[in-house]
Amino acid sequence: MGADPRRHGQAGVRRVSALLGCSGVLLAGCASMPDTGDVHAVKASQRADSQVRVYAVPPRKDATPDEIVTGFLEAMTSDDTNFDTARSYLTPEASEKWQPEASTTVLASAPDPGVPVPGRRDNPGMSYPLLGRHIATVDAQHAYQPVTPSEYRRTIHLSQKAGPDGKQWRIDSLPAGLLLGASDFERNYRSVNKYYFASGRDVVVADPVHIRQRQDPVTRMDPVTQAVKALLEGPTNWLKPVVESRFPTGTALKLKDGATSLSFDDRNGLKVPLDDKASNVGRTQCMKMAAQIMFTIKDLSSARLEQVELLRSNGSQLCVMSAGQAEGYAPDHSSGRPDNQYFVDSKRRLALLAAGATEAGEPQNVAGPFGDGRLAVDTVGVARDEHKAAAVAGDFSRLYVASIVSDSKLGDPVITSSGKGPDNRLTAPSWDGRGDLWVADRDPNAPALKRLPNGADAAPEEVKIVPGLDGARIQAVKVSADGARIALLLTKDGSTTLKIGRVERHGDSDDPVVTVTELRPAAPQMEAVTAVSWAGPSRLVVVGKEAGGVQQVRYIQTDGSTVPKGILPGLNQVKSVAASDDESQPLVAYSQEDGIVRLPAGANWQTLVKEGTAPVYPG
Repeated sequence: MGADPRRHGQAGVRRVSALLGCSGVLLAGCASMPDTGDVHAVKASQRADSQVRVYAVPPRKDATPDEIVTGFLEAMTSDDTNFDTARSYLTPEASEKWQPEASTTVLASAPDPGVPVPGRRDNPGMSYPLLGRHIATVDAQHAYQPVTPSEYRRTIHLSQKAGPDGKQWRIDSLPAGLLLGASDFERNYRSVNKYYFASGRDVVVADPVHIRQRQDPVTRMDPVTQAVKALLEGPTNWLKPVVESRFPTGTALKLKDGATSLSFDDRNGLKVPLDDKASNVGRTQCMKMAAQIMFTIKDLSSARLEQVELLRSNGSQLCVMSAGQAEGYAPDHSSGRPDNQYFVDSKRRLALLAAGATEAGEPQNVAGPFGDGRLAVDTVGVARDEHKAAAVAGDFSRLYVASIVSDSKLGDPVITSSGKGPDNRLTAPSWDGRGDLWVADRDPNAPALKRLPNGADAAPEEVKIVPGLDGARIQAVKVSADGARIALLLTKDGSTTLKIGRVERHGDSDDPVVTVTELRPAAPQMEAVTAVSWAGPSRLVVVGKEAGGVQQVRYIQTDGSTVPKGILPGLNQVKSVAASDDESQPLVAYSQEDGIVRLPAGANWQTLVKEGTAPVYPG
């Protein structure tokens, strides 16, 4: 923890590492308490381990100020009911004011109590500086918000209070909320996607939040129930302007007296009892409410969730939705259909590797001008329906749109860049689930983000970015399948960073004014990002470097949080990467050393085509 080890006396926590049972993995139904093994006291924020359980230990009689501070910091990392043991280190007045559920401050490592400062005559007691490196904050909506890493310095104050055992040291002033090192945060919390509907559309948008891995200390709810509760509370503030919930405002769970969790039945169905606010909704609305729950909890259950049944406050059925019915609300309505993979071959023609192809030599050129050699293609974006594509050609100066399923005429370019040199011209294009085409012009004299409604059915429109890029220039554009979010690689002062923006549409639904707003960092731990692709509803795959590190290919969450085991097998000189919205599909990348390569689940990178560039999935 960085503190003097002499502070770790009888105060503190106990961490129990459960031996892996149940065929070597932790499965639903395995006991969390071990039958054998030693119990030992350890420092907070060792390497994250999902097998470790932390049991808080109350302060001993006559505990020293050092023991009180260290014991409290470690007790915050436990699952103790309502943090009762952590509160035992506080004065009654401080305990009443402390709200650990209100926010969580995440430090790079466990907070380090500095050298104590004795109190003054007008403020007796002891003050301890709490030191660390601040990397993120989780707010009351459970939203993870990365920050530019900075020094953390707050103060915790102790005084002596009279009690049954005489005067005892207790904390009477402390920072708000929880204070955790990164590894303790990762052990205690997990990322889960809540789902809401894109404004004006019947497709769902992921809203990532962090909930407790096991029971929530305050509500005693398990992860499934926590997720449903968070869903009913509404979208996070960042996503709220572009999504809608189908639940009536104020709808809440109505659990039976004494119950704290929802349960699955023997058919892998989940009954969700709601209060009076939802009792009179119509069937169409109810089905959409059920779809939101289905998408939200489908990845939280160890077994496949087969159906969601919503209940009125009196216990009668509102509606039932099956897993198959919910898929109709997926962003691109293509769940279950594997995507083809596309790339530019050695003759600068657009080629595809049919879904499931595993051997080199199988790619075939697409129909039309992009595949028959009429146009020398630089890079490409394939529409999500795989009927047409957008190709950048002429050393990245011109953008064309054409069919890739039938022969067609090569029309005029829909966008032309006047930038000097390929690096100052057009980016690779990207399609959203609405059928709109996006591309950026990197011309320093006329930089712009452009959208072509319905893929060149109308003139390109320049998209305003609010509050602006502050001198940065767009290097790459990737729009989410739901069309509500956009990933941008931005270059400024020689450094390229990744940011996520919200895509807002205002005015006439047939001809909206589109803006990108409130850009936020998505890979703050990376000093430079060179390539990015969406890899699921709220996950990205990025190629980049951490400060002082080597190039990595890794998964990250769109909120900037890390993905467990997110660093992928090494690959040299990666220039581009592509992933499907279907997370079961393999990654594809272009390496200057190895050509077009693929990463199947549980395997290493495999070369598919030695000569080729610019791999993409539809989107």
